Amino acid sequence: MSKPDSTKRQPVTGTGRFISGVVEGFYGRPWTMEQRTELFKREQKWGLNAYLYAPKDDYKHRMYWRDLYAAEEAEQLTSLISAAKRHDVEFIYAISPGLDITFSNPKEVAALKRKLDQVKEFGCRSFSLLFDDIETEMCPADKQAFSSFAHAQVAITNEVYMHLGEPEVFLFCPTDYCAVFCTPSVTQSSYLNTVGEKLLPGIDVLWTGPKVVSHKISVESIEEVSSVLKRAPVIWDNIHANDYDPQRLFLGPYKDRPTDLIPKLKGVLTNPNCEFYPNFVAIHTLATWCKAPAEGAPRDVEMGDEEQDPCYSPQKALNLALTDWLEEFMSTDQPGGPCHPRLKKESSEEEPMQTDMGESPYVPGPGENPLYTAEPLTLDDLKLLSDLFYLPYEHGTTARTMLQELDWLKNQSQAAAAETDKTAEWCSRAQQFDNMCEAVVQMFNRLSNAPNRSILYDLYNYICDIKSGVGLARAYVKTLGGHSQPSAQLLNDDPEPWGFRGGLSGEFQRMLPGHGNRDLFRHPPMTAVYCIRPYCPEDKPEVERIFREMQKAGEGNSALMAQSPLISDSLSAGEIPPSPLCGLILEDDLGLCGYALALTDAKPAAVKIQRAVSGSVFEEFPSVIALEMLPRVTDPSPAKRMIGQLLSSIRSSGSRGAFCELRQSNRRMLDFYSKLGSFKLVQMDGLPQDILVMATSL
Repeated sequence: MSKPDSTKRQPVTGTGRFISGVVEGFYGRPWTMEQRTELFKREQKWGLNAYLYAPKDDYKHRMYWRDLYAAEEAEQLTSLISAAKRHDVEFIYAISPGLDITFSNPKEVAALKRKLDQVKEFGCRSFSLLFDDIETEMCPADKQAFSSFAHAQVAITNEVYMHLGEPEVFLFCPTDYCAVFCTPSVTQSSYLNTVGEKLLPGIDVLWTGPKVVSHKISVESIEEVSSVLKRAPVIWDNIHANDYDPQRLFLGPYKDRPTDLIPKLKGVLTNPNCEFYPNFVAIHTLATWCKAPAEGAPRDVEMGDEEQDPCYSPQKALNLALTDWLEEFMSTDQPGGPCHPRLKKESSEEEPMQTDMGESPYVPGPGENPLYTAEPLTLDDLKLLSDLFYLPYEHGTTARTMLQELDWLKNQSQAAAAETDKTAEWCSRAQQFDNMCEAVVQMFNRLSNAPNRSILYDLYNYICDIKSGVGLARAYVKTLGGHSQPSAQLLNDDPEPWGFRGGLSGEFQRMLPGHGNRDLFRHPPMTAVYCIRPYCPEDKPEVERIFREMQKAGEGNSALMAQSPLISDSLSAGEIPPSPLCGLILEDDLGLCGYALALTDAKPAAVKIQRAVSGSVFEEFPSVIALEMLPRVTDPSPAKRMIGQLLSSIRSSGSRGAFCELRQSNRRMLDFYSKLGSFKLVQMDGLPQDILVMATSL
């Protein structure tokens, strides 16, 4: 197994070595001291050389930047800086005073120097001043002292830099730290030009690229900003950052940055996922990128590689990282602890540790359940995991395929309901989609049983979420194909909470006009628009088609005549027309998708199927209702509105009440009528055992 070679020489740009490593610069819970120490070990192993300490929610880094560290905090930082040195990692301490500093006040400058002097006493020799994500309006006192915001920042940065003895590594993060922030452009930005002209040449500038989270960073864009800054920038790369969306994690490779950039830069620092352990791929692939051969080396990419970079293949780098990550997954994270005692593996040189040596392991007897044995995690599982949680601007291959297949199956669902030239293709692709969904479930199961629980716990919320989402899509496709009863969850305004995603934030997004338009898989907004209109005789064939389709879905594999007829069947089948003003049609963008019909006098339809019409039911509830929705109608609101209008029309005809007959297997409609609240179960003489009657008084 090959690994990034830490013995290779670091690329050099100008004076000093190329800065490569990690910036802990995200919003959210900072990493622990133990995790940072582990990071230093990995950086040394993979050939990276720097760590920028800048956790946004360490309050003494940003909010309370003036406060000195207490004794316990000082001890921790001192130990951390020492650990970085032991692993040949440059510890760069960053401070972010821009929220409330008064640049023109000497006491403020003195407080900043005092804080950095304290950190210098801990053994730190590299520093950074950050002025990102702050208001650009200066206070009145600063406006009197400085001609611009840039002049104020540069003045204090230069003074601190000189005070600290001109450290070899000193980084400055501008407020306009990406091209999109520059007004009117990078080359014409007065802020950036001031920084380039006035900032001392020994100070390096951090830059995120064209955007805060840059899809691609080109050589041309770096040459442009370098000409303005009068120095090569250090890239603060947010390509793997996930602090802006708690439902996203990025496990794809470092990509869309050509290795031709390396001679044009002073360094690259990745600001990765908030969760520490899933950053294995982000940091590992960055290390591979940094070690790319010099220009003119033999091509190391497949012909199909999108990048066509002669020195670096993102896919090869990803495979290398995942192969190494699998080893970490399969090692226990408990010091001295055993691997899973019942995890299947091809060979083992050690016997699993026994917690009670006085008792023999349990062995199931004849006819008893076998012991559960966990399947081992595979490299294919990690490749699938990476595909599902790839990068901000693209899904992995498998994820794209699943979205494309679901879209096709949904749009071609007519082929599943009736024999067409696409029916066989639909069924085949539905099975392939189901297989992909099953692979996600099995990946989840094997991840859940991996010995290294620390990695699992960082991943758990994400893999639970994708497993649930895939499960909903899988059930929907099965329903479209008639392989299962239409789920009651699909026509229910009181579903289980896992049936709707995203909480309040998700609801806000779904209410916005362009919801869905910025999805990585381009697709129209997901909010369906329905039209309810009166029934007309021309609708008869489509109504009958829906009736037969849902009847077929309800019967499963049993013969058509095995089902007992309902009084409303003749109404749905078009054998008896609905009463005047007692027919409604539901349409969506694909066409007719539901109906609600009624007979104000149900007795003729009952006689037609030889059902007894005597008794109190027909006296109290003389009218019958037929309601049906195709499975693609997942919103119960249109059905509720049609029922309301229909009952109003029946009441206007003078009827005392209405009923509907439902087969016990039709859980979807039983659940719908039950949730309405006005319909109750009633007894009817001579009713077949598989039929229930629900009725409402008017």
